[in-house]
Parts: sequence; C-alpha cells; structure tokens
Amino acid sequence: MVAIGTIAWLVATIVMLAAGDRWASAVPICYAGLAVGAAGFALFLVQRAAARRGSRTAQRGLS
Repeated sequence: MVAIGTIAWLVATIVMLAAGDRWASAVPICYAGLAVGAAGFALFLVQRAAARRGSRTAQRGLS
C-alpha cells in the first residue's frame, strides 16, 4: 500500500509541475508526500529484511 501511495504522489507531482505556475503552491506538498512515501517504503524494506533474517524485534506477517 505504501508503494501505491508513493506512486500516486509521484503522478500528482508530475501533473502539478506540468500545470505550470497555476499550481505552484501545491508542488511543495507533493514533494513532502513523496518524501514521506519514500521513508515509509524504506521502513517497510528494513522491517521485511529483519523478518526474513529472523530478528526478534521485526514485525510479523511481512512477506
């Protein structure tokens, strides 16, 4: 789900940049959405790697 949200923010960023100055105030919000999505996706990857390695502190149920 994190990847889908990040892709949605990427699409929104591209649309806002293509729209020009009309939506210029929304571009920083799109950048923030991309940053939060990237951080969430990175956290997911770290947790999944820990679960595969068998770490006791890893979340359960990640595939």
